[in-house]
Amino acid sequence: MKRLLQIEFIKLWNNRSSKLLIMAYFALLTSIALVAAIKFDIGPIKFHLAEQGIFNFPYIWHFNTFVTAFFKLFLAIVIVSMMSNEYSNKTIKQNLIDGLSKKEFVLSKFLTVISFSFISTVFVFVVSMILGLIYSDYNEVSIIFSDLEFLVAFFVKLIGFFSFCLFLGVLVKRSAFALGFLILWQVFEGFARGMMRWKFFDSETTDAVMGFFPLNSMYNLIKEPFSRLGAVQSVANQIGEKIDLNYHVHWYEILIVLVWTWVFVYLSYALLKKRDL
Repeated sequence: MKRLLQIEFIKLWNNRSSKLLIMAYFALLTSIALVAAIKFDIGPIKFHLAEQGIFNFPYIWHFNTFVTAFFKLFLAIVIVSMMSNEYSNKTIKQNLIDGLSKKEFVLSKFLTVISFSFISTVFVFVVSMILGLIYSDYNEVSIIFSDLEFLVAFFVKLIGFFSFCLFLGVLVKRSAFALGFLILWQVFEGFARGMMRWKFFDSETTDAVMGFFPLNSMYNLIKEPFSRLGAVQSVANQIGEKIDLNYHVHWYEILIVLVWTWVFVYLSYALLKKRDL
């Protein structure tokens, strides 16, 4: 496995576009720290975002994993391009001639997906820990290391999403079309939700059914964190509304994404096995 990973990272590092996108991605993960610098001083109104509790333990694990998950599109481009380059540069054929089996080829790509996901998760953990230790009002060890389930969900979410991108790269061969297909699939899931809600089910049933769709199941792993903020809760109470949502990461949601991950990796292998390269 070490040899397979070395092959993939050498390919990525020698590709200028991939190298720039990877560097931009990790720069964006770090940029979450810039949120702490946002201040507004307009006359008597003074607003400092870091003082609103977004960097408090354990809330920071929820907030940072939700926000930084949107940056995964940068690595999605890298993974899709990684596959399209294999076809356009005919390196996939050369790898197979050199003795790499199709199973090992797909495994090398999946190991790259796992590596990106793991490094991203560690990166978010370190950045969040530093921000939390600086700005959090709660620094007890038991509080700091509670709610780490969001990091697990973040890791699984990235693996699932990047595996989907890997499958699209194998299926479509060209990165632009693969990314276009990704956007179309997102539109399709939105359309499916609207049709189910309009014609067939109530809101709760629709959400339950949509939870089995690939992109929606990945999104469901980490619910929006903003309604957990004290300021939002206070405003809701003042207008007579009560926000009582379940923000926890559930085992069955992780299982659904892991099943989709297996499906995407298996389909990638099945497609390559069937094709005459």
